[in-house]
Amino acid sequence: MVAIIVALLVVTNVITGLAVYYLAVPAPGAGSVQVIGPWAGGEWANFKPVLDAFKNATGISYQYTTSRQEDLSLTLPINFQAQQSPADLIFMPSATIKQFAGRGWVTDLTGTLSPSSYQPGALDPLTVTGKVWGGAYTGKVKPGFWYNSSFFTSHNLNVPTTWAGFSQLLWDIKNTSGVSAPILSGDGVGWPLSDVTEGFIETYGGAAMHRALTNRTLSWTDASVKAVFQNYLVPTLQNGFWSAPQTWNDPAVIRSWWNGAYPLYFMGSWITSGFVPNPANLKVFSLPGGGSNQGIVFAADYFFVPKYAAHSDLGKRLAQWLSTKEAQTIQVGVGGHIATATGVSASAYPALDAQVASLMQGKAVLTDLDDTIGNPFQGHFWSELQSLWATPANWQTVLANIQAAAQAQP
Repeated sequence: MVAIIVALLVVTNVITGLAVYYLAVPAPGAGSVQVIGPWAGGEWANFKPVLDAFKNATGISYQYTTSRQEDLSLTLPINFQAQQSPADLIFMPSATIKQFAGRGWVTDLTGTLSPSSYQPGALDPLTVTGKVWGGAYTGKVKPGFWYNSSFFTSHNLNVPTTWAGFSQLLWDIKNTSGVSAPILSGDGVGWPLSDVTEGFIETYGGAAMHRALTNRTLSWTDASVKAVFQNYLVPTLQNGFWSAPQTWNDPAVIRSWWNGAYPLYFMGSWITSGFVPNPANLKVFSLPGGGSNQGIVFAADYFFVPKYAAHSDLGKRLAQWLSTKEAQTIQVGVGGHIATATGVSASAYPALDAQVASLMQGKAVLTDLDDTIGNPFQGHFWSELQSLWATPANWQTVLANIQAAAQAQP
């Protein structure tokens, strides 16, 4: 996956049109493809042009429904057991798609999606014994702490380059008038507290530790893992540097961050797209002071075509379209997205996303830990992190409980 970022910086192809072989416009009445995705509001508005381009090129209309993936993980098995599907193409985490494929609920997309149209490794999370069970759309980078540069300027604050400097920055912000806490804790169901935790692991434990925990070959109670929590994450919680967990995308919560009540926000690169009123002031820095083996999470948005889709042929057509440079060029142009398709020009990206990409240089690209492992581990992981934020003194018990969930995962 490292090649994803390298390619973004060197590819200079100019995207000139939507003329790909499978998009010849059919006769009117080609049908309607049903799509379920996680995006609403501004995020849906930014995805809609991609579906509109598909409709214009193929004559295939679409119906899009927003649904939380956490809710779908409960309802889809019921649908599939009844040999029914609510949509022809559905966005879900890679681990869930692989679990569904193992139960015979997913259409084989081998031959529909070509690995050669993707950056190396992009389809690996959905490939099992040579069969491709889903596709990768664009993804999001989870680079670190976002902030309003005007707040830093007005309070003479500087981006830290060491752990000691980061700690001092948090104390300086905490002692600033009008600040409730230095860092906003985004939450919902324990996510994105999980992104924060992965950020500390991949920085101070390194990419190798992150991969080992993802593969469940390293215990969460190992001394090396405990050291990351004891020396880095837990002290920031005990010193009151984090707010109480708040719904991560609530407009009032976003305003409280942007207006300086919680000046720092650990969040993914999707925040560059429509979340703040003056994005020119939006800046980001990664956790500082890690070793040479640091990693950074790149989380693609994965999709699949259910076996029981009413129009699986149309679902496959859309899946093919979403894998192309044409579709992904439209998406990355609005900001907050990184392409997985080959041939997307670096010039297609807004300036802020180019800055995000630069933070990935020299770091190992990692898959999202809990998304990769999947449920039931994921739900336990999220719950335990909520407990950690509430009572950081119990961090060793939290790690033991996370390890128990990892061991119990099928």
